[in-house]
This record gives sequence, structure tokens and C-alpha cells, in this order.
Amino acid sequence: MSRRAAIGNTLRHPSFRVAAVDMAGTAVGIGAWGLVTGVVMVKSGLPVGMAIFMSLVVYAGSAQLAVIPLMAVGAPLWVVWLTASCVNLRFVIFSSMWRSYFAHLPLRQRLAVGYFSGDVIYVAFMKRFPEPRPQAEQVPYFWGAASTNWLAWQVPSIAGILLANAVPLSWGLGFAGVLALLGVLLSLLFDRATWLATAVAATAAIAAFALPLKLNILVAIAAAVAAGLLMEAVDRRRHKPELVLLPADSVLPPEEREQVEAGDVVPLREERHP
Repeated sequence: MSRRAAIGNTLRHPSFRVAAVDMAGTAVGIGAWGLVTGVVMVKSGLPVGMAIFMSLVVYAGSAQLAVIPLMAVGAPLWVVWLTASCVNLRFVIFSSMWRSYFAHLPLRQRLAVGYFSGDVIYVAFMKRFPEPRPQAEQVPYFWGAASTNWLAWQVPSIAGILLANAVPLSWGLGFAGVLALLGVLLSLLFDRATWLATAVAATAAIAAFALPLKLNILVAIAAAVAAGLLMEAVDRRRHKPELVLLPADSVLPPEEREQVEAGDVVPLREERHP
């Protein structure tokens, strides 16, 4: 099958449209966030061409907003890189989860998944496909969500870059950006661990607010990651794996093999004595 035919099949797939509908609710918040980020990049002194390049290539709103103030005040390059890396550490976790769904795809497609992946896409995808096993409709669903999210970000972001000098600061876009971020954040809080990590991050950011070069952001990220890892360790200790008795000559099914690898099931095989 040619690449054009494959793209056409993906666009016509019902799951592609389902994903676009699922993402429509957060697209408004993503768009407001992108518009604010575009304006801020130019207002902070970035040339228009460089701002558009950053929006298209970096495509990471939280990292962009985190490093732009550092770049504006002339922070050392290692602080800028470290801040961006810490903000984007969550994508390492996302990638480890994507492996269960997309490991069978060619390298080029997996790299594309990595570029287009985002927080809201990850949450919507995991709600739709909680079982970590490949299914035919997963790839069209991902691209439906990714296309909607990418357009919802890039179009307002580039519009903000091009119109930044015509937007007065009295419009209060900074506050609008905070509201947009809060809307996106609340859509990502779906269990006790995420609520705890968010509360810890907010507390740490406020407590370390006096640090120079906005290093309170790094402190908040480190505290949130530590809280999340601690919460996961506690849950694993409380969770008792299920014992499964296997006949002597049986083969472990693929589904149960995945549960064994995850630590949810402990197989006990019967012994055959002469």
C-alpha cells in the first residue's frame, strides 16, 4: 500500500473522527495557551522567524513558557537546557507507555508519534484504550487526536507571533494564559497520584519562589516527581499479586504473560511426579 493510500485510510477511519471529537473539548484551552505563548515569545525579544521556528520544531508549550523568561534575562545556557529537560521528563514516561501500543510500527512512524505526542493526547488515548495491547483502531485514533491538537496549538501560536506587536499588554493575555493552563491541567487530573503530585508541585513552587532565575520551577518538578514515585511505590506494596495455578504441560497465554511481567500475577506450575 502506498503512503498516500495509507494516509487516506487513516483519515477516513471512524476512530480518526472519534479522536477529533474527544479533543474538541480541550482544543479551546490549547488554542488560548498557544496564542499567549506566541505573543510572549515575540514580546520577550525573539525575532518572528525564530519564534515560528521554535513553535514548529520544539512544539512543547510548557517548556517554551518555562525557558522564555530565562532566555529574556540572559540565564546561563545550562539553566535553560536543564529547565526544559525537567519540564519534559514526563514524556519519558509517556514513551514507555506508548511502547505497548506502537512498538510494532516502523522507526519513522514511532519518531512521528514522539513528536506529535502531548499530555492531552496521552490522557484521551489511555481513557479510550486502557488495555496495553495493539489494536487496529489505535493508530487512526492517535493521529486524529494528534492532528486536532497540533492545529489547535500551531494556528493560534503563529497568529500570536505575527500579531504580537499589535496586541497591547493591557489585554491581560498573561492571565488568560494562566486560565488556559488551568483548564488543561484540570483535564489531566484523573487519579489520586496526579492530584497529590500537583499539590506537592504547587506547594514547592510557592515555597521556593524567592530563588533566582525561576529555579523554583525545577524545585517544583523534582518534588512532584518524587511524590509520584513515592505514591507508586506505596501502591505496589499494598497491591498483592494474584496466584494462578498452571497445569504442568500448559503454555502461559500472552495476556497472562503481560500480567506476570507487570507483577500483577504470579504463576504456580503443577509438578508432575513419576
